[in-house]
Amino acid sequence: MRFNRWPQAFLSNCVPPLTQPRSNSCASQARSLAMEKPPYVCEIDAEPIHRYQIGGYHPVHLGDVMHEGRYRVIHKLGWGGWSTVWAARDLKTERYVALQIAAADSVDETREMKILRSLQTSLPASPHLIQMLDNFQCEGPNGRHNCLVLELLGPSVANLVRDKCVGDRLPGRLAKRFARSALEGLAALHQEGIAHGDIHIGNLALSLPMLEFVNEEEFMLKMGKTEVSKIQRRDGREKGIHVPEYIVRPTTFPIKISEYSGTIKLVDFGESFRNDAPLSSLHTPLPVRAPEVIFGDDLTTSVDLWSAACMIYELVVGQPPFDTFMQTKPTLVGEMIGMASDKLPDRWQPLWQSMRTSAAHNDDDDISLETWLEESYFDGQRPVDLTKNEIVQFCKIVRRLLLFEPSSRASAAEIAQDPWFDAD
Repeated sequence: MRFNRWPQAFLSNCVPPLTQPRSNSCASQARSLAMEKPPYVCEIDAEPIHRYQIGGYHPVHLGDVMHEGRYRVIHKLGWGGWSTVWAARDLKTERYVALQIAAADSVDETREMKILRSLQTSLPASPHLIQMLDNFQCEGPNGRHNCLVLELLGPSVANLVRDKCVGDRLPGRLAKRFARSALEGLAALHQEGIAHGDIHIGNLALSLPMLEFVNEEEFMLKMGKTEVSKIQRRDGREKGIHVPEYIVRPTTFPIKISEYSGTIKLVDFGESFRNDAPLSSLHTPLPVRAPEVIFGDDLTTSVDLWSAACMIYELVVGQPPFDTFMQTKPTLVGEMIGMASDKLPDRWQPLWQSMRTSAAHNDDDDISLETWLEESYFDGQRPVDLTKNEIVQFCKIVRRLLLFEPSSRASAAEIAQDPWFDAD
């Protein structure tokens, strides 16, 4: 039986956090704190307050002005394990931006920052890639922090589907539009010799054209009133300078699916790499991970193409093609063999045989991509607005990407040009 639903851990609150290397001492301290009763209490459940410490989050308050008086914080967008993200007003350009403030564990320029900086020069106006507008460092009581100024985007598609869609399924017209936009963003990246490395619907974020030219009063009305709750210590002692006065509840975005006319952009370049400087492994969520990552083969931009097949499948159907419940590498590879358009390469066979001896796999359980796609889409439980013929044609598109041999996969540009993605 298949249980295709994303675990909550894969769903991002907003623009995903800047990826930071975890130090052993910080990880050990975090585990120790997690086992103890938290020293702080707050009525708003958001980022872990114990991360406000030396080497951790920077304490931010509404109205703070950063980077020599340029960016004024006006709302909170979200948080991740290694950063908090804020809506800010650029007082120089009057533009609304996302201000991503990393934890102070490392102030070295990350690979993600280097790639975003290069895209700022080579693709300054790409319609489907998040734009880095500025970057700087700030000094605070917890250390020195890397800060990225990014264009302001809305929720991830994963959150939109979870919060706004009946049966966790996008309307067909929107699924087609989002899929093509994501593929066009990938094509632009690949043209620069850059792999994203972490393609899934949690790393697609919605543009917010309805907020671009409004005044600040209207902006705040649309984003929702800011809600704060004071932080207190359980023992009644003073908090000290490392912790903010209060926690701000992240905004909920003003998105109505029936009226949405914006586009999506690829975000979170924490796993990205250049073809001429490949990584040895990736941390893409297992159900959308390319087989060459699992088998330890050379990694190129083609890793994105397998993941893109899983991503567009999920955009259309409402679930990935492969199980997300209690998934393991052996069971995943077994499912891949049933659905891929080609045979497992000979160079991967020895490792696959080793995998098979460590986990039960019944070839009789294999199901074809065509059969599973139709069963998943026409399940009788979720809204259906694409025809059977459209699903058959969509299956042919997915098949061009779900190939074990990385060099055999169709390019993102080729898939994006398919007329199937045209308007209704």
